Amino acid sequence: MLILTTTVAAGALTLSACGSRGEDKSGDGSKATVVIGLDAPLTGELSALGQGIKNSADLAVKNANKQNEVEGVTFELRPLDDKALPNAGQQNATKLAGDKDVLGIVGPLNSGVAQSMQQVAQSNGVTLISPANTTPDLTQGKNWKKNDRKRQFSTYFRTATTDEVQGAFDGQYAYEKMKVRTAYVIDDQKTYGVGLASSFKDQFAKLGGKIVGTEHVSPDDRDFKAVVAKAKSAKPDLVFYGGEYPASGPLSQQLKDGGVDVPLMGGDGMYSGDYIELNKKAQGDYASSVGKPVEQLDSAKKFIADYKDAGYKDAYEAYGGSTYDATWSIIQAVKQVVQDNNGKLPDDARKKVVDAMNKVSFEGVTGKVSFDKYGDTTNTMITAYQVDNKKWAARFSAEFKKFDKS
Repeated sequence: MLILTTTVAAGALTLSACGSRGEDKSGDGSKATVVIGLDAPLTGELSALGQGIKNSADLAVKNANKQNEVEGVTFELRPLDDKALPNAGQQNATKLAGDKDVLGIVGPLNSGVAQSMQQVAQSNGVTLISPANTTPDLTQGKNWKKNDRKRQFSTYFRTATTDEVQGAFDGQYAYEKMKVRTAYVIDDQKTYGVGLASSFKDQFAKLGGKIVGTEHVSPDDRDFKAVVAKAKSAKPDLVFYGGEYPASGPLSQQLKDGGVDVPLMGGDGMYSGDYIELNKKAQGDYASSVGKPVEQLDSAKKFIADYKDAGYKDAYEAYGGSTYDATWSIIQAVKQVVQDNNGKLPDDARKKVVDAMNKVSFEGVTGKVSFDKYGDTTNTMITAYQVDNKKWAARFSAEFKKFDKS
């Protein structure tokens, strides 16, 4: 059952306000403070991704303050740890939404956690924007496969494209670029993993590929002897895994140790340096991730340099660029609201920020940032990576709708 709150921001906030929402915490009394919440797994097995998300959002907030992006406003980041658990994410959303200074929340990483946060954000009218969620249901409803698409939550946005795009990209890349003809498909039974595997299977089969077996595992499993035996007997050209790197790393190694000497392929949940650390036989494996590698983008040069200069001990990982853009989207929405209200935040700032989010459009770290009528990013670029010499190497990037079939 969802725990809902109905906190409503109250009281006019001017840029010189003190003792109420937006109280200046810098001590000079000249600026209002706007809090941007953040929810991600900052501890636990997915913390490598979570720390990259936190740091990238922190960098966006620091840059906004440094360059006085919104005149009269100081931004503050408030990160909370969800440990990749839906109930923790729901509690964090409730806590953040209950603070009237919070005008937006960046996160979460996991689609399953997002499902527990969306209604809380909606009930409190606060923007929730994920740099990593890819499950189509979050924006378009459970009937999206039947082309019956309905926006589920007006307060929810994301800068990551969906598994409808990513899974289909993976299926097409495997069939047309890797020349794979048979695949064994495994998922971890979580929202993200099931959706990704399903989209892969649909596209791969549509193109003429054969699914020679399927299996479900627990995301907590680390002993895969049974599934290795089944996959070996199926003799696939490729094993596809819908899930995340803490399980897929050991799975890949055990498959190869067990005689299934074919690549393991997965989505952005696998695309982490920790996957390679967990897997001595990662060489040749594949993973897709949303967007192009930031290292290849001119638009990301400043982000990369600023991140390095900031001295963060953790890498920005797969979602650094999309997190910076998600955070900057909230900042730009706040900027528009302030400008439209003669230099001050209105009583209904949260609502106005949500409205402004639908019109956000700027050139970000990952390219053009804007949202469609469902709250989904308009950027459908996907990149296929392969492990080569203990590093992820980009092999191919394309917008799925423009996939080169040659």
